[in-house]
Amino acid sequence: MTASYPPMIVMGVSGSGKSTIGQALAAALGLDFIDGDDLHPRANKEKMAGGHPLNDEDRAPWLEIIAERIGAELAEGNPIVVACSALKRRYRTQLISHAPSVVFIHLSGQRGIIAERQSHRNHEYMPNSLLDSQFATLEPLEADERSIVVDLAQTPDEMVRFVKEKLADFTVA
Repeated sequence: MTASYPPMIVMGVSGSGKSTIGQALAAALGLDFIDGDDLHPRANKEKMAGGHPLNDEDRAPWLEIIAERIGAELAEGNPIVVACSALKRRYRTQLISHAPSVVFIHLSGQRGIIAERQSHRNHEYMPNSLLDSQFATLEPLEADERSIVVDLAQTPDEMVRFVKEKLADFTVA
């Protein structure tokens, strides 16, 4: 029954809960989950670990890897859930290049909430100091982008339930 769901990218700034919600959503829907961070080239990981934000040139090969993976999985009848920041419109355009049916699940919340959550974790190569650069880079979803915006003030269970309800607008045969 997985073919009835589109592929999804759980997006947002660092610390918004992309991996947590992505894993929970995938489990609730019976889909596979991939953390886009695992697909970063080593140079990107080293740059971020050094406290330096990635630029568009750094991100392009990483986004292509993710787009190709989503397209390949979908071609096999396996829509997947991917955690990926997808902060700019041009990144999102690249991400759907191999699968235009992708739905973006934007985990959206106030900087204070995200900073608080981020302070309780230690990400291997995404230091808390890069949160401001993430918010500066984030471009809001536009009306023509297939998307669901999720309020981070909800519990993880509430967020997953909300997304499941909204996915009815995007199911495919």
